[in-house]
Amino acid sequence: MADSVQWTDKLSIWITGAGSGIGAALARQLIAEGHFVIISGRTRAPLLTIQQSAPKRVRVLDCDVGDDRSMAASGELLGEVTDQLDLVIACAGTCEYDDGLTLDSASYRRVFDTNFFGVVNTLRVALPLLASSRAPVFVAVGSLSSLVGFPRAEAYGASKAAVDYFLQSVRADTSLVPLRTVLVRPGFIDTPLTRANDFEMPFLMNPEQAARRILRGLEKKKSIIDFPRRLSWPLRLLRCCSPVWFRLIAPRLTRIRHLRRG
Repeated sequence: MADSVQWTDKLSIWITGAGSGIGAALARQLIAEGHFVIISGRTRAPLLTIQQSAPKRVRVLDCDVGDDRSMAASGELLGEVTDQLDLVIACAGTCEYDDGLTLDSASYRRVFDTNFFGVVNTLRVALPLLASSRAPVFVAVGSLSSLVGFPRAEAYGASKAAVDYFLQSVRADTSLVPLRTVLVRPGFIDTPLTRANDFEMPFLMNPEQAARRILRGLEKKKSIIDFPRRLSWPLRLLRCCSPVWFRLIAPRLTRIRHLRRG
C-alpha cells in the first residue's frame, strides 16, 4: 500500500488539535490529497503555517475544545465556512501526571476538559454538519494507556478510557443512522507532550507514521485503530490477565513506596 491514502471523493474535514503532533500530521497529509480541511487549535501561528500550503482549501478556526463558550462560537463559524462535514477528527489532547497520588482535582479537571469533554464538545458542534453528509465519520483519538492502569496516569488514562466508552455508546445510539464512529488508540508518539516524559517509551513513532496508520485504518473502515501492534497486543493480553499486570509489572513501574500521612 502506498504511504498516503487516497479517497475517490474529495472530503470536507475538520481536525481539532491540528497545531502539532498527530493532528498536524493528519492535516498535512489530507491537504496534500486535495481535501477541504478546517484546522483548529488554541495557538493560531502553527495553524497559519499549515494553511500556507493550500490557502484556498484550508481554513483556520480558533477554538479551545474544552471551553463551552469557545466551542459555541466555533459552531457558528463552522456553519459559515461549510454546509457539511464528511470527516471530523478530534485530536486535541493534554497530559498531566499525578506524582505521588496527590489526587489534585484541578489537574484532573484540566485533563478531562480537553481529553474527554473536548471530544463531547467537538461532536456536539459537528453533528448538524455531519448529518448533511452521505457517509459521515467521527474520529476521536484515545490512547493504548486506557487498556491497563499505568502508575501516575490516573487522570490521563481515565480521560482516555472515558473517550473509549463514550464512542461505544455513541456507536450504539447511532446504529440505525449513517454516522460511523472510530476510536484511535495510539501508543507513544513523538510530540511536544511526550518529549516531557521522564521514562522510556517503547516503540516510539513519529506523527507522520501515526497519521498514515490512522488514514489506512479509515480506508479499511475500521471502528478501532490500535497501533503499533507490538505494543497493543501485549497490552490487550495483559488487560485480560490483569493479575499478571498488577503483581509483576505495575510494582516495577510505580514510584510510590509509602502513603502520605497527615
